[in-house]
Amino acid sequence: MPQRREVRRRKLLGRAAGLAGSFLGGGTLLALPPPARAQQGVELTSLRLQRADGLLTLEFSARVVLPRAVEEALTRGVPVYFLAQATLWRNRWYWRDERIARVSRQWRVAFQPLTGHWRVGLGGLNQNHATLAEALAAASSSAGWKLADLSQLDPDRSYTLEFEYRLDTSQLPSPMQFGLVTQGEWAVGVSRVMKLE
Repeated sequence: MPQRREVRRRKLLGRAAGLAGSFLGGGTLLALPPPARAQQGVELTSLRLQRADGLLTLEFSARVVLPRAVEEALTRGVPVYFLAQATLWRNRWYWRDERIARVSRQWRVAFQPLTGHWRVGLGGLNQNHATLAEALAAASSSAGWKLADLSQLDPDRSYTLEFEYRLDTSQLPSPMQFGLVTQGEWAVGVSRVMKLE
């Protein structure tokens, strides 16, 4: 019985303190922590090689969470570039591996302050997106990307794929390359090596 009274007394004191705080303009007494920010960087969610129509094609998808410094630069009008690069090597035991093919793609992500949209450019094509998350999703995946002709591959030999996806800091304005880019927040990327079966 005494324990119940103590619990009830604490609840009443808590309510009274909350009401007093709100009447006096003190706001809430209990502050919730800010929502946890997702782990920044790049996570490669899929990477596949496919044989079809006489071609070896590459398909990849990544999840990108930008550091605050990169997001702030984007919202202030600085475009950022993402680079995906894939290299196919033929394994040789007697000498260095032979490079069969190297392909790359570059996406440009920029904020358009007048319209409030995010623009993603790949080659000469541009797409508008409502949010940064949608723009990053568009700039971090590709399907049906030609890597090599199947006629270049010897079925009796083994091959290795080197894949890299990263924020291309060499495309940033020169003052940023000199100062800000040396900070670790701008080193955003992922790489993988896989055998071709």
